[in-house]
Amino acid sequence: MPTDHHAGDHSATDTGPAHAHTSTGADANADEVPDDRVRAGWKRVLFVGVAAFLVWLLLFAPTLQHNAQVSPIGTRRTVALDILGPFAATSRALQLSRIVSETDSLTGRTGNRPGNGVTAVVIGPLHRPRHHHHHLTPPPPGTPTTTTTAPDITHPTAANKLRVLIVGDSLGIDMGGPLQNDLANTGVVSATLDGRESTGLTRPDYFNWPAQLQSDMNAVAPQVVVIMIGANDPQDFPGPPDVPYSSPRWNPMYAARVDAFMRIAESSGAIVLWVGMPPMQDPSRSAEMANIDGIDQLEATHQIPPVDFISCSTLLGTAQGGYTPFITNGAGQVVNVRTPDGTHLTPAGGEVLSQAVLNALRGSLHFVLP
Repeated sequence: MPTDHHAGDHSATDTGPAHAHTSTGADANADEVPDDRVRAGWKRVLFVGVAAFLVWLLLFAPTLQHNAQVSPIGTRRTVALDILGPFAATSRALQLSRIVSETDSLTGRTGNRPGNGVTAVVIGPLHRPRHHHHHLTPPPPGTPTTTTTAPDITHPTAANKLRVLIVGDSLGIDMGGPLQNDLANTGVVSATLDGRESTGLTRPDYFNWPAQLQSDMNAVAPQVVVIMIGANDPQDFPGPPDVPYSSPRWNPMYAARVDAFMRIAESSGAIVLWVGMPPMQDPSRSAEMANIDGIDQLEATHQIPPVDFISCSTLLGTAQGGYTPFITNGAGQVVNVRTPDGTHLTPAGGEVLSQAVLNALRGSLHFVLP
């Protein structure tokens, strides 16, 4: 009996402490981390997340729309504008975008504004010596004077080259590259190209073309300026308040910017040629380009002297001014002039416009070029 009793005590001793240890640990954990939190279902979490995203999208839709509008033209831009359009319109109607603008103004935040950190594409030598213009006072009466004749810029030579500045957006680059090469190949022209992708005159907050053109004018002192710009311009003028592209106020505002840009180009006496936009594959885009061309052409006639306007509607389009990716050149050859995106120019298309500019220089402007 004692042996059995001892064995029973030993068994209790072996198992008792083990059970006691497990029970004590569980009780301690329960005391330290009470599990009384209420967990939301996944459907509720998803609903809250979607709602928060929609509120954010409504607040920032105008800014996102502006960023899409100045992005390179193509399928991604078109899809983004289609999606963001209704949200941006709702945001403006509810004045939600003003909350963001006022908050940014109060906090001094500018980091998320369109255009900060824009990467510019600059082609061609722009760092040339500045030409200083001295204001001369007339000599006293009776002072002997000598008459000097300024070189005739219409007859440039290798020793006295014609200075040409070419500026524009991505389509301006498509034209400007071939034109720069063709002008340089004459041996009597020094051509500079300043091309900036995804830019225009509507969004100086993204890229300030008037300031850049003035800088180029100072650096190059051009005698001829060739401009091709406008592909990215059919978009809202940023506010506050925004002026939608569909607003009756838009065309007069854009005309004023074109006028100011032309005046800068002519400010030093340079001859200005403005190359219009070609037809686009997308009918709505093509209509927008036709509107831009109409404004540009009218403003060109208002300048003193008038700006020479070169239309691309039939040069790179059908006889009726419609879109076509192929044209037939003077030699009867079929030439691909447009890229697959239906917007930009192939090198051959750029060459067509280059020759049109050269023909204008040699023809109506009477430049003698080899």
